[in-house]
Amino acid sequence: MPVKVVDASALAALLFGEPEAEIVASQLEHHTLAAPTILPFEIASVCLKKLRRHKEQREAIVTAYALLDRLAIEYVQIHFSEVIALAERSKLTVYDAAYLWLAQSLNAELVTLDSSLARAAQRPTHKPKAGKGQ
Repeated sequence: MPVKVVDASALAALLFGEPEAEIVASQLEHHTLAAPTILPFEIASVCLKKLRRHKEQREAIVTAYALLDRLAIEYVQIHFSEVIALAERSKLTVYDAAYLWLAQSLNAELVTLDSSLARAAQRPTHKPKAGKGQ
């Protein structure tokens, strides 16, 4: 199966049933999923924000968050020095640049709902090699 890199914005929409969930699901269907090792931290942060904002939905939010462990996502170490350089060049955060770097290194499509990250993914740039993080 072809690989797609999924970022936290897209995965959060899917897990927490946000309006874009169906679009994300269709983009990810029949693909192997990959993400940098920061993904679980970012999803946990989204979960906490939702818990604080919607205390009455605690059980549903925690249940949705638990689905993360059931998804077949390959977590890949990133090269931080390359990610920092990419973040500088692309004017992205290091977090966003990690997803972009991984997509470029795997020559894979990046699935994101973040418009600035999606624009950066459309710009031509060098292709790093995935592997051990630094």
